[in-house]
Amino acid sequence: MGLFDKLFGGGKKKVSKETVETRGLHMPDLNIPIDEKFTIHFRKNGGKFLYCDSFTEISQALKNIIAENEWKNHPFFIMNNSLEEKFVKEGVTFTAKAKESEVFFTTCEHLIAQNGSILVCSNQLNEKKLHELPDNVIVFATTSQLVESIGEGLKKIKKKYGHSIPANITTLKHFQANEDNSDDFLTYGSSSKNLYLLLLEDL
Repeated sequence: MGLFDKLFGGGKKKVSKETVETRGLHMPDLNIPIDEKFTIHFRKNGGKFLYCDSFTEISQALKNIIAENEWKNHPFFIMNNSLEEKFVKEGVTFTAKAKESEVFFTTCEHLIAQNGSILVCSNQLNEKKLHELPDNVIVFATTSQLVESIGEGLKKIKKKYGHSIPANITTLKHFQANEDNSDDFLTYGSSSKNLYLLLLEDL
């Protein structure tokens, strides 16, 4: 059974729509599995979530996003060569210049269940700040990148990179206009983004 089966038709009880929509910002955290928790918080932040069982589904979801937003003739800004190679056959054109694109296509370090944010660093952003990126963002991630908290994500980054810890660590969290972006130091000074998450099951 896949990690997200509870949410996407695996036969077990789903989190109700009312639970997702009516929980206040300061209510105690839900005592639920990490995958469901991330989904609830991510959607409350305004993110658009596409869960896929295979790369074929990822490819189709990407095509749907492009069609929905009329981005067929718009190059995607990308800073990750391996990501470009992975999607080069999907009919997407890429550019290395942010000013030439309306869409930033990227990976991430981790998905934070605690607040539905996406942890990124210089491996994804180089030295750019969030406000320097296009307003539209598509993130490609896998279910194995889910962690409970920002602290756990930072520990995993430290363990992964050892003494070469990447710089420019921040979170993408605000996916709607007029959000208050001052709730934690990792999102201080960030700007709201129209964000799609392409999440591939790999567990």
